Amino acid sequence: MVIKLIPLALGTAVLALGADTNRMFTFYSKTDFELTADADAPQWKGIEGVIAENDAFGKPTPGHRTEVRSRWTDKNLYLLFVCHYEALHLKPNPTQTAETNELWNYDVAEAFIGTNFKDIKLYKEFEVSPQGEWVDLNINLHKAPNFYDWTWNSGFKVKARIDAKHKIWYGEMQIPMASIGMEKPVRDAEMRLNLYRIQGPPPAKAIAWRPTHQSTYHVAEAFGRLVLK
Repeated sequence: MVIKLIPLALGTAVLALGADTNRMFTFYSKTDFELTADADAPQWKGIEGVIAENDAFGKPTPGHRTEVRSRWTDKNLYLLFVCHYEALHLKPNPTQTAETNELWNYDVAEAFIGTNFKDIKLYKEFEVSPQGEWVDLNINLHKAPNFYDWTWNSGFKVKARIDAKHKIWYGEMQIPMASIGMEKPVRDAEMRLNLYRIQGPPPAKAIAWRPTHQSTYHVAEAFGRLVLK
């Protein structure tokens, strides 16, 4: 892989990604920043991410191209989802002051993150909706079928906005590093990662970064890697 570094503000650099579809890079920022859900905000300009445009079985999902960018600081991991859509399926009476259990029944962007490489069936799940709703879950696949605990609280924050004119919605997450088991993050450290979307009225469209080749997103063996740069 050929790596090209381009200086950026906030003490980081952008990485021109090669053909490795198993890895995503998250880029260091010396300071934390306010969530904007704006891909043109200074902290996101020039940051190259990954593209998800296939379903969980690896088949194309036209009209639902998803770009995901990432930054990190000593305290937090940031993810920005840029979500093209054809139709919205939103929960009535949304709330942004408390988490919404079963948010996955509506439009969401999701990040599954694990730092336990010895037991990959243990990881965390984070979701944001186009309306700024959220839910975070502690996942333990050993406890199937009751494998998720939505009462777990990571302390993560979200922001979202809908650009109806261009049919794109944006979702941004700020996830405390300590909540995902990385109290002292360092460059070149890795996490296990997969990224997904659920979009549109039933039957909803499914979009996955790394295909699971199953009807569920909860396939730990399908995760890729998030590398701190």
